[in-house]
Amino acid sequence: MASPFLDLTTLHDPQRRQLLGQLGGCALAWGLPTWAAAATDDDTFDQDSTLRAVTDFFGETTEGLAKVVEKAFREQGRPNGYIRGEEVSGALTVGLRYGDGELIMKRGGTSKVYWAGPSIGFDAGANASKVFTLVYKLPNVEAIYRRYPGVDGSLYFVGGAGINYQRLDGVTLAPIRLGVGLRSGASVGYVHYRREKSLNPL
Repeated sequence: MASPFLDLTTLHDPQRRQLLGQLGGCALAWGLPTWAAAATDDDTFDQDSTLRAVTDFFGETTEGLAKVVEKAFREQGRPNGYIRGEEVSGALTVGLRYGDGELIMKRGGTSKVYWAGPSIGFDAGANASKVFTLVYKLPNVEAIYRRYPGVDGSLYFVGGAGINYQRLDGVTLAPIRLGVGLRSGASVGYVHYRREKSLNPL
């Protein structure tokens, strides 16, 4: 009795390639996953290049920075963008922060971004600092301009560096701060990212 399945070994190489190409086209048409249809590494930053970008931005390499980047990759995967910026913050247990920076997407596209929001500080005072924010699953640069709530209990601090998460509709932002920038590193409520600078933290 003949087998109901096609034996690919009986086909010549050109025939086999043609059949496999047709099957791949059918898979795409039916919405089935294929390697060609899956997202590629070109869409995201790898861990080594991200750590280099972070350390170059802060101007120093620390064990803490390496660990917070490793944690972000372990928990969130590969980012498809990041924000390099600076911010000022003031705190007396509860405070405010204001910042501005540049959003850079792996697949191309950059945009200026400003942010403001409430914060919890480890001590009282004010400071200016750098912040490098990893961006996950952002569909386009315009999607950054929203209010992103902080994730309770997500602050992670080690070796002079810290990271916490802000999340909205599947998009995750992970600001990394170093040294004195940790004075008010844990966001409370939300952080509002805008196209233009504003003194209104809301």
